[in-house]
Amino acid sequence: MSAAEQLRLNVGSFERSPRQEVDLVDAMISAHGGDARRAVAELMLDADFLRDQLYTASRLMSQCYGRGWKPKYERVL
Repeated sequence: MSAAEQLRLNVGSFERSPRQEVDLVDAMISAHGGDARRAVAELMLDADFLRDQLYTASRLMSQCYGRGWKPKYERVL
């Protein structure tokens, strides 16, 4: 799988009216051949990768550049 294919979620394959929202859950499961477990596993790997990228960026960014802002690594509900 190429990097472009890996980053693209094919939401255009669903028939919808111009005002209808795309169901991203259905699109994600469909992109993984209908396998919900595989879709969740991929999302977890993506989240882990993005946390790593955020950590790397936070280490490289100076405190002055971010004006004291520090990233949060987990979503707070």
